[in-house]
Amino acid sequence: MSSPLDRLRDIVAQLRSPEGCPWDREQTHQSLKPHLIEECYELIDAIDAADDKELKEELGDLLLQVVLHSQMASEEKRFNLDDVAAVIADKLVNRHPHVFGETRLPNSEAVLRQWEVIKRAEKQERRSALDGVPKGLPALARAQKVQGKAARVGFDWNEAEGALAKVREELSEVESAPENDLHEEIGDLLFALVNFARKKELDAEQLLNQATTKFAARFQAMERLAQERSMEFVSLPLTQKDLLWEEAKDAEPHGAPLSSFADAGRSVRFNDA
Repeated sequence: MSSPLDRLRDIVAQLRSPEGCPWDREQTHQSLKPHLIEECYELIDAIDAADDKELKEELGDLLLQVVLHSQMASEEKRFNLDDVAAVIADKLVNRHPHVFGETRLPNSEAVLRQWEVIKRAEKQERRSALDGVPKGLPALARAQKVQGKAARVGFDWNEAEGALAKVREELSEVESAPENDLHEEIGDLLFALVNFARKKELDAEQLLNQATTKFAARFQAMERLAQERSMEFVSLPLTQKDLLWEEAKDAEPHGAPLSSFADAGRSVRFNDA
């Protein structure tokens, strides 16, 4: 009897066959890129919702992307799903000598340093410590990844307070910047804020996502309050909107907005393979 993974592989192969689905047959690695990104974000939503049924489904959708890409490569005799699994299995064993070998390490920080040394030895074609950061990452995530890579080779603040002082410095420069330099100074301020979040072991991308979601929830609550009172929200003066904002804010359960983001930064480990 075949395993569920074997069954999935057979189904995808049939979908891609001449007798299969026209849409699936037309797909390429390039055409599937938007679907892969979308599935990743849907998986993140499922994790934040803490819904096992949804999490299982979204993990399956992401797994389908891996199987599809592997199947397309298999059709061209390049590699197959077993090869993909073998590569990641070998990588995990090689980069964890403290688990699969005789070496022992005292903490996660030592593990990360060792991981970086091993990875640099594996990827000798890379000339910079910053090589390997995907350019397509969202801006905040890319900034944090670049900063983390620089930190692993010793270019970092010793304490978070140094990064916070840099935030204050950049904010001062934004306040005094001429109009034609403002875009650069705001960029420097954002970069400094990401650095401070990283030093506090928080994920800047997730934090901004949290803040945006919180704002949207409060704004929609304001709109509902106005509608319940037969008020035309768009025509209200700003002072009245501010009052509705405070009312919506006060109505929130304490600590309710997206507390699941508290550990967001702690997931930044080995995902820059």
